Amino acid sequence: MPFIDLHCDTIARLLACQRAGHPAHLRRGEPLHVNLEKLRRSGYLLQAFALFVNLHGTPAPAGDGGDPLYAQSMAARPEDPLEEVLTLADLYWTELAQNRDLARPVLTFQDLVEARQAGQIGCLLTVEEGGVCRGSLPLLRTLYRLGVRILTLTWNYPNQLGAPNGQAGGLTETGFAFLAEMEALGMLPDVSHLSDGSFWDVCRAARRPFLASHSNARALWPHRRNLTDEMLRALGDRGCLVGANFYAGFLGPGATSQPADLLRHLRHMIHVAGLETVALGSDFDGIDTPLAWGDAGGMDQVVQALDQGGFSPREIDAICWENAWKFFQRTL
Repeated sequence: MPFIDLHCDTIARLLACQRAGHPAHLRRGEPLHVNLEKLRRSGYLLQAFALFVNLHGTPAPAGDGGDPLYAQSMAARPEDPLEEVLTLADLYWTELAQNRDLARPVLTFQDLVEARQAGQIGCLLTVEEGGVCRGSLPLLRTLYRLGVRILTLTWNYPNQLGAPNGQAGGLTETGFAFLAEMEALGMLPDVSHLSDGSFWDVCRAARRPFLASHSNARALWPHRRNLTDEMLRALGDRGCLVGANFYAGFLGPGATSQPADLLRHLRHMIHVAGLETVALGSDFDGIDTPLAWGDAGGMDQVVQALDQGGFSPREIDAICWENAWKFFQRTL
């Protein structure tokens, strides 16, 4: 089964491993949820790699996994977030250059087609924290020239662009300017992590489809990072895409991500937003809770759960890769 995954934090985790004196590499690095060998084993067509920067430089909220490398990978160097994102980008491009036999950078949809034809894994570069641009359109354009094709407008803190999840407020004037410039460039806005007000500002102002790369259904689990049914319907109406997140804290009360919980969210999002709107956004390597299927090398277990859970072959294909493939065909 082919797969397209809209979000992982592997590059930040890889950098944390190296900084901690535990050198790891993208080809077969451990303890990573995602490496190229695991992606190849599961048949991935495309993996989106986020360059995650924590503006405040404090560890992200974690589960009970107790993994110190997780905490380190989720803590940026606060003295210069721009330097941090450039360091992450350098690591990404260095790793791709060393693995040309397995992986190919994707800047356009044609690159994705060619990667598939060559039997390579397509790699799409994203940034998770619009604040690294310091409100500067030239810096946004520079990230685009570095290959970034998706930008998560905020993480969990306010920045120059707008308010994040759990806070009041919407996009700033600069945020609206960024949205317009991103659409002109062909860079996709990612509304995962936005406040409800910021989400609706994007909906009102956007002229092209956008995505929520790694979010679930708030109706099933009332986490502020999840999307309301009204939001899901808006995404479906606008030809957008939402990637289901594998993190246990967004799925339900359990401490381990279970297929049954993921399937509940997928069914609900399909019912509300439409089948063509729903994809996968794992959040691999940004997760500090166990997953029943382990990591990116165990995605056959997810397919098996979908099949046993009553999803049709058409629905499984749509969720696992076709919806994202068609979305990028229209937007990249």
